[in-house]
Amino acid sequence: MQIDIDFTSKVEDFVAFAGPKISYTKVPLGNEFFIKSTSLLFEQGVSDVEIDVSKWEDVPCFFFQGQKSTIPFDIFSASFFLITRYEEYLPHIKDKYDRFPANQSLAFQNGFLEKPVIDIWAYKLLTKLKERFPDYEYKEREYQFISTIDVDHAYAYKYKSSIRAIGGFIKDVYKLNFLHAIDRIAVRFNLRKDPYNTFEQIISLKKKYNVRTIFFFLIGDYSTYDTNISASKNKFRLLIKDMVDYARVGLHPSFYTMNNFEKLKTEKERLEGITNMPIFRSRQHYLRFALPDTFQKLIDLEIHEDYSMGYASHVGFRASTCTPFYFYDLDFEIQTPLRVFPFALMDTTLNDYMKLTPKQSLGKINDLNKQVKKVNGTFITLFHNESLSGYMRWKGWGRVYESMLKIIANS
Repeated sequence: MQIDIDFTSKVEDFVAFAGPKISYTKVPLGNEFFIKSTSLLFEQGVSDVEIDVSKWEDVPCFFFQGQKSTIPFDIFSASFFLITRYEEYLPHIKDKYDRFPANQSLAFQNGFLEKPVIDIWAYKLLTKLKERFPDYEYKEREYQFISTIDVDHAYAYKYKSSIRAIGGFIKDVYKLNFLHAIDRIAVRFNLRKDPYNTFEQIISLKKKYNVRTIFFFLIGDYSTYDTNISASKNKFRLLIKDMVDYARVGLHPSFYTMNNFEKLKTEKERLEGITNMPIFRSRQHYLRFALPDTFQKLIDLEIHEDYSMGYASHVGFRASTCTPFYFYDLDFEIQTPLRVFPFALMDTTLNDYMKLTPKQSLGKINDLNKQVKKVNGTFITLFHNESLSGYMRWKGWGRVYESMLKIIANS
């Protein structure tokens, strides 16, 4: 809400203050703007919290406190619980990639995953503050859009080792994918452009729609889950250098970096060696992170911005906000310098998990964008360079990215 605040725990200082003030405690001191507190923000560590979701007018809320409180629930504890990802510290069953699953989240189970409820609460709180303190001047924040592009496969066929190329060809023939086999040969012999090489198109659209764009490059060693071309390939290095000239570039730490500091450090240094500049943005491959461990490793490596906060299986707001925020480490009870940029949707979620058509996907994108626009938040999307190709599983998706940019430009 961009309101400067000070805290006091001294009753005499609070009573003496003549400007707008809020008391956050068990009982009001007088007739002030009062929000009744639960015990959560006064505790240390993590404990099992009982949560009963109810409604504040038309918006889900919890830690309900009744009508004596100006706001009928503990808005600060509820926001803290969601934004720190408190529930991800509690015992839970992980998915097959060792991730916290969307369907175990409070937001999914109570039907508000696709709403940035913290931002909605903040605006409703702002309305109440304006009623009580009409003479105070309130600032209005501005809606922003950030397009992020994950580069898991810079090229479909080009610049791969001979062993990988031959293996891929044999696999295509064995599976009777003769068209793919022909494409593979055509691209290898420069008779056709590599279908995943959509970078010029992305940069062209960035300029056309004046979009803030960030590329996250996967440059980890080859593994079952990390199958980009080698970072030692000169053409790949030149591509990364090229993108630095036109957009922002960040690290896409490989699958096994979630619990491996040395691997994470090596990859960061590798990307810095290519770009000749400090790398401070990051997004985990497969969105694999464990709280607080992975974020602590990023902080140790002086990563200042992380873009992993979202789910692979569902669109929406994992931390229940569309506002970048500083990661709060519940283990050490401190606000850290790592700023978390939560994304609202991913192309593979719409296509692979939700099985939506391109047209249905644009409808979902429009709905989420409207939710963010209502609260003047930051709308962050995650696409892959592959999906702009319209190739193989992305058939019919070639125009979705630009159609999304049009929706955002006209909204």
